[in-house]
Amino acid sequence: MDNLTLIAIKASLAGGKEILEVYNQDDFEVQLKSDDSPLTKADQLAHNAIMSFLESTGISVLSEEGREMNFDERKAWSKLWIVDPLDGTKEFIKRNGEFTVNVALVENGVPVLGVIYVPVKKELYFSNKEIGSFKVERVGSTTSVPEDINVLMEAGEKLPVEDEDRSFTIVGSRSHMSKETEEFVSQLKEKHQDLEVLSKGSSLKICMVAEGSADVYPRFAPTMEWDTAAGQAIAMNAGFEMVRSDDNSSLVYNKEDLLNPWFIVRKQN
Repeated sequence: MDNLTLIAIKASLAGGKEILEVYNQDDFEVQLKSDDSPLTKADQLAHNAIMSFLESTGISVLSEEGREMNFDERKAWSKLWIVDPLDGTKEFIKRNGEFTVNVALVENGVPVLGVIYVPVKKELYFSNKEIGSFKVERVGSTTSVPEDINVLMEAGEKLPVEDEDRSFTIVGSRSHMSKETEEFVSQLKEKHQDLEVLSKGSSLKICMVAEGSADVYPRFAPTMEWDTAAGQAIAMNAGFEMVRSDDNSSLVYNKEDLLNPWFIVRKQN
């Protein structure tokens, strides 16, 4: 598990390097996918870089930028990588830095390993079910990764990091605040007089709960499995839960329909 975590970290940094090379250009080409969501050259370059590492593991890969794979092929996979080479493409296009590289290992529908890299901020989140979850700062996209996971663990902070002085904090999407989310926030305001609402892009919202800088992240709008798998591993391995909003069951992965149900990230009840 530790070796696979190191491979996922190396893959994420390699993806981040490709993203930054495009991000730092004066102008970059933006295309639209079939669902009208934006696609940049950075998505594709990051995908290729990540695949060059993950293919060595012999584990099948489900990537947002990979080829379409129908469920008849995927349903036999008890273990797979789920990858979003560039999560937060809209934030990338806005140049606000709030985009990430997401790599997760899923076993029998459950994310057990997650890596999220924030290229602009040089922040690295990594986790597996055996060691818990960690955050390391000042990790550049060309930083060499040690061959011992303990070195990275010692360089970072184990999550969550408690901050008892802050207000009760809800984190929401910077680009997708739905009417249902606004209603959820209103209900919490009745319970918490001292309440703060923050906006953040990409999977960083899940990371904020996992690291202890936010209390809850409600997502009542569409997401895909590659948007959340790495974040769910990090949240769960830090002692939090990521559950469906309708029945409080954990999200599961490699479903026939890769669209996620609405969910909430929070402390375990």
